[in-house]
Amino acid sequence: MNDLDRTDLRILRELQKDGRLAIVELANRVALSATACQRRVKKLEDSGVIARYAALLDPQALGQQVEAFVRVSIERQSKETTVAFQDAVQKLAQVRACYVMTGDLDYLLHVAVADLQAFAEFSMKVLIGLPGVKDVRSSLVLEAVKKDEGVRLP
Repeated sequence: MNDLDRTDLRILRELQKDGRLAIVELANRVALSATACQRRVKKLEDSGVIARYAALLDPQALGQQVEAFVRVSIERQSKETTVAFQDAVQKLAQVRACYVMTGDLDYLLHVAVADLQAFAEFSMKVLIGLPGVKDVRSSLVLEAVKKDEGVRLP
């Protein structure tokens, strides 16, 4: 959507910082009337620019102390294998995100678990057993230098 003006972008920036802002407060921050602000937010929602509202949870506060990025290679690239692997990954609570990749790997998984023992069990018992998995290589996250859940806006 290329027809976002400066006011729309200000609204989006404010909502990315705090999606629970009341319309009146949001309107004050972007220098609009509450009615005009509500209209713009509704337009952004209806057009799909605002996909949904959600709370950002802290994985460590919920006992997920270990994060890892796992590179997965699939045995053979067939539709059946791809669908079976992707369906299996969808059901794994430990997988926070799964990306189809180009290059020397097929998938990149972002995994969060309680501790190293849980990660060892997950990688050696669960991941290895997924449909079509040929190779699994993991890198543990030591520290997040930058972790921005928002979308970069112009």
